[in-house]
Amino acid sequence: MNKSNYLRKVDELGRIVIPKEIRKRFNILERDQLEIKVSNKKIIIEKYEFPISACMITNQESKENLTLADGKIILSKLGAEILRNELEVLLSSKK
Repeated sequence: MNKSNYLRKVDELGRIVIPKEIRKRFNILERDQLEIKVSNKKIIIEKYEFPISACMITNQESKENLTLADGKIILSKLGAEILRNELEVLLSSKK
């Protein structure tokens, strides 16, 4: 049965549970980010798709860029290699 309307109660912290069928249908996984919008008298919840972000070191934009630290650090493969080399030099000089 493919339901399109669900009734959920809001808990004391303002949370609702998204039904398993919806999470499965839209591939919403634990820790995924959802975007909440308000339009007229409607609340719209959408799975947030991260835009392609540029590497913090090389400024390269690619879907293959690595996202680390909960999205705070974005590195291309080349940027990650440059950072690794610089960290190795920095850490070896501290010995």
